[in-house]
Amino acid sequence: MSNSAVFVPHFHWDREWYEPFQVFRHRLVTALDTVLETAEANPDFRFTVDGQMAAVEDYLEMRPENRDRVAALVGEGRLAIGPWLILLDEFLCSGETIVRNLRMGWAAAARLGGAMPIGYLPDMFGHVAQMPQILARAGIEHAALWRGVPGSVEGHAFRWRSPDGSEVRTEFLFDGYDNGLDVLLVPDRIGRALGDYAEMTADRWGTDPVLAMAGTDHNAPDPHLAAWLRQASGEGRAITMATLDEYLREHVRDEVPAVVTGELRSHVRGNILPGVLSVRLGLKQRMAVAERTVDHAERMNALWSRRDDSPFLSLAWHKIIESTAHDSVVGSGTDETCDQVAARLAEAAQTARAVRDAALTEPAGLVPSDGHLVANPLPFERTTLVEVDVAAPPAGTRLVATAADGSAHPVQLVSEAPTVLSDERMDASRLERVLRRIHRRELFGRLIDHYDLSPGSLVFHLAEVPSGGPFDLLILRKEVAAAAAAHPGEWRVLTLEEARATALVPVRVPASGLASFRVEPRETPAAAPASYSPSTAADRTLSNGLVEVTVGADGTLDIAGADGTVLRGVGRLVDGGDRGDSYNYAPPAHDVLVQDPAEITVDVVEDGPLRSRLRVTRLYAWPVALSGDRDLRDGRTVPTPVETLVEVRAGEPFVRVSTSFLNQSADHRLRFHVPLPEPVTTSSSAGQFAVTERGLTAEGGWGEYPLPTFPAGTFVSAGPATVLLDHSSEYELVGDGSELAITLLRAIGSISVNIHPLRDEPAASEIPVPGAQDLGMRVENRFAVVPSATGWRGADAVALAEEFRGDVLVTRGAGPAGGQLPADAAGLRVDGQDVLVSSIRRVTDDEFGNGTEVRLTAMRDSAVTARVTGAFSEATTVDLLGRPLSRTEAANELELALGPWEIRTVVLR
Repeated sequence: MSNSAVFVPHFHWDREWYEPFQVFRHRLVTALDTVLETAEANPDFRFTVDGQMAAVEDYLEMRPENRDRVAALVGEGRLAIGPWLILLDEFLCSGETIVRNLRMGWAAAARLGGAMPIGYLPDMFGHVAQMPQILARAGIEHAALWRGVPGSVEGHAFRWRSPDGSEVRTEFLFDGYDNGLDVLLVPDRIGRALGDYAEMTADRWGTDPVLAMAGTDHNAPDPHLAAWLRQASGEGRAITMATLDEYLREHVRDEVPAVVTGELRSHVRGNILPGVLSVRLGLKQRMAVAERTVDHAERMNALWSRRDDSPFLSLAWHKIIESTAHDSVVGSGTDETCDQVAARLAEAAQTARAVRDAALTEPAGLVPSDGHLVANPLPFERTTLVEVDVAAPPAGTRLVATAADGSAHPVQLVSEAPTVLSDERMDASRLERVLRRIHRRELFGRLIDHYDLSPGSLVFHLAEVPSGGPFDLLILRKEVAAAAAAHPGEWRVLTLEEARATALVPVRVPASGLASFRVEPRETPAAAPASYSPSTAADRTLSNGLVEVTVGADGTLDIAGADGTVLRGVGRLVDGGDRGDSYNYAPPAHDVLVQDPAEITVDVVEDGPLRSRLRVTRLYAWPVALSGDRDLRDGRTVPTPVETLVEVRAGEPFVRVSTSFLNQSADHRLRFHVPLPEPVTTSSSAGQFAVTERGLTAEGGWGEYPLPTFPAGTFVSAGPATVLLDHSSEYELVGDGSELAITLLRAIGSISVNIHPLRDEPAASEIPVPGAQDLGMRVENRFAVVPSATGWRGADAVALAEEFRGDVLVTRGAGPAGGQLPADAAGLRVDGQDVLVSSIRRVTDDEFGNGTEVRLTAMRDSAVTARVTGAFSEATTVDLLGRPLSRTEAANELELALGPWEIRTVVLR
């Protein structure tokens, strides 16, 4: 039994949770005031600030005068800060967001003296498979964590290995991050209590000293802690006070026998609270939008803008990362907390959108105003469909899209807009008031092309791009005033817009590149390209030659792939009760599952040739809530129509599916089922730089039922069915592996419940959160189904998922109308099967100058060569913190040999 112990004073700080951020910050300032005073009064005192710089930043914003005091303690090694910006939920953000979190936290800590080089992850609800590689490629050799470690680990440390083989020595906080507090309950008996604890846990420590984490949530350590420990140390037991970094570097063995590979999601030694994956759907969707928008903004700014908007992009990233906190995006806070998270994510997306749109204004200036610019954010060439607003074709003509090379392609009209915007009758004396609506040339959001003025009549003709001559508002005022005086009485004022239509246009765009087109009428439609395979719609069937979908009598879908794979009954909706909370799902004891619709209607919305769509409307009778004892669903039901929009596009090997309904029921979970042709024993899901394989069960052993619901980031695959996802989602293999179930909504009413059938202890206080019921909200989900006998690998799901989520960007040209379309322009191109590019961004280095940073990952279990082409002459390989590792000359082309699951970052100049 170890006769020594190291106490690590710390706190765990939830930035927002059962109170909103500003309320918790008020407590934070008081707590860190106490820490600074205690440290300055006692040279033996050490403190670890929870591994996240957000707490330090939030404190110094209120106490800027204490910056030098903080820096002094960091410099002395008595205050450990960083390396993270915030302690995140690893499964509910992208892998790129995890990297930016670490980089921003490390940089913020460096400004105060340096980061603690420990991957401290004390309270996350499980850990992603690639975290060891992320830490190792940032030069971090140690991690420390609590939840998710499997039962095979018997000691207090293990080697944690990523799929690529990277490892970090990991301290297992098997009794949580507050295990030292019980020892401190009676200050004058610390020695005896420590002896008892060391004896109870002797098998875990071996000859290493006991690690006593002396801290908990939202409280500074007692200022007398150092004195208590000195007294206990005098009683014959060796007691040391240290930071977590000091403990791992100075007090333990580096070599440990146990090795764990991949993600950590075991329930053996702590609750991992898997229900956070599906509660408060809106936050997960907002996170995906914000991440996608800032990613596209960085790419557009790096490749197509002369302006460096890095400060705005940093702001957007900061707000996203703040929102990834493990009590923020997970949705386990109060309603006001979650409202603030949603607003923060919206602000991040808005900031990034401004950068993205500004970057595109530069190339848009080279495109005539009667044309459109298309930007491809993905580093591979693609043909895609874009919707644009155009002038409707005159009678007897068809619209075609003309590209810069002169080729013409047919378009599909999907809607036509009314031309009469207003038709008013008024006295001549009021005509001047009508003219006040005009702002220079703009009226009702359009531009005045010309006007007709005759006795008793004023007609405005509006256009998006005027074709007439100049317009002079002062002349119009004079003419109207004279006409009104000459013809008193009633006038008719008519505002007409040119006939408008929404056109669907096929566009071929280079890798990371730009293309332009113009839509114009022709008497003879353009011939379709030889590779064109139309998408068609029949009564209940859509097809494009690559995939076919038929709506069955029950409203589900039969989807057939080109290889003969058929998925039958896709989209069966199953609604059941949920008496759980924001952390864990729980079925009521007497659940009622609703899966059969009362009515079904099928309508053809579009019949091709570029896009065909069916709308399936199913009417369900869902119970309004749970009954009073919460173990039975209420007998009262509410009729709920669920619309499913089924879409097939020309050239796409998958079926796009969108579901939408107005939620009028509380306490329930709705799932979208994908039946499999044969039962399977494993599933795979992509996210955070890896594709992770899982079985039908989860490891239990603690006080939480090991429900095998799992996270998926960009796609989930089981057997021949792969589902591409729009946002982080929850899934489960049900029916002994015969069906894949994806959660569309989980509506609950409490942060935590005191008595939970699938969890022994409360996860928090039983605080009502009516907003988490999503009552009165329109709930929408979108995804795509890929049938392929060869699974996600054969279906090229890594690239398809990027294409599904990464829509091209479209903006109207800003140059003179009628001008020549500019030639297509290519940006960076990356070739390589299953190579994911998670970031392309502008970087600046004081020594090497400006460059473009590209981050790639081999999303496969075998090596691959990635070929990068573009305008550059040298490449520098850097670590995940941006520090140079090696440089090589590369004349517009670079070959990178990537090992299985390897993350590589290069800067091109």
